[in-house]
Amino acid sequence: MTAAIPAIDIAPFLSGNTADKAHVAREVAKAAQSIGFVVLSGHGIPQILFDTVFEKGLTFFDLPDAEKSKWHPTGSARQRGYHGVATRGLSATLGKTAPKDLRESLFLGPIDNHAADFSHIPDASMAYAPNLIPKTPSGLDTGMVALYRAFERLSSDLLRIFAVAAQMPEGHFAPLTQKHFSIMSAHHYPALTVPPLPGQLRTGAHTDYGAMTILAMTEAKGGLEVQRGDAWVPVRPPKGALVVNLGDMMQRWTNNKWVSTMHRVVTPENLNDAMSRRMSLGYFMHPDYDANIECLPSCVGDGALYPPITAGEHIRAKIEASHKG
Repeated sequence: MTAAIPAIDIAPFLSGNTADKAHVAREVAKAAQSIGFVVLSGHGIPQILFDTVFEKGLTFFDLPDAEKSKWHPTGSARQRGYHGVATRGLSATLGKTAPKDLRESLFLGPIDNHAADFSHIPDASMAYAPNLIPKTPSGLDTGMVALYRAFERLSSDLLRIFAVAAQMPEGHFAPLTQKHFSIMSAHHYPALTVPPLPGQLRTGAHTDYGAMTILAMTEAKGGLEVQRGDAWVPVRPPKGALVVNLGDMMQRWTNNKWVSTMHRVVTPENLNDAMSRRMSLGYFMHPDYDANIECLPSCVGDGALYPPITAGEHIRAKIEASHKG
């Protein structure tokens, strides 16, 4: 069950009725202020698209390591292509020392090539690096691109809802996301064959850096949990529903009125339990690299808590802070 996570149907907002838009926006605002997570329905992405990418993604992850590693990036493109099990650790983003995460991943960046638009910003080159999309199995590449596009459209819809929920004009975020550098990930959590190290999780506790995250997942033991006070609450959305959470950037935009909440993916209790194998598909929404992240006028209150910063600078600062940790 996911009783602690609000469930919201956004279809009424997307239908365009003014009263329905206001109702959905109020529900989103309440969730954003209290937990920063929602279980989302009415999003319009067909289930067959998720099923296709899950099926073909699991086939890819079943390939020998040597074959998968052909799609590992070289150079500075850290979030492109394939990354093996226990090669990355998200607890480090909070300055914590912990074993690497028990997952392997495929990363996909922007489909549209905006690198030339940001060539005057040297640090932007990694954000707009070329993609590395596996050609095996057949159809994985087209499925991932199609899903990226679907998430891209949904994130645009959600930003319209967020704008209204924050008492801003509905189109407020649109000019800031025309050349975004959002990341889509396919994470595979294999059944364990050896005991995890002390404190080792499938994904360590962390908050997300960007504006929002959209997540689809298969059903399995050892899944997503959200921190509520001293407790961790499991998140198990029904089939067809998505999980959406706010990131640190949206918390900054709203002057801490909305929250970016700690979450993790836990390690299953039983080793070699085939039922613990799971996969997730996530879309991490990052605006244009030079988009200004400044306190929304509706959220200023007694004063802005953060100085203005560009989206690229915000993400870079988060990454640098994690490396110092």
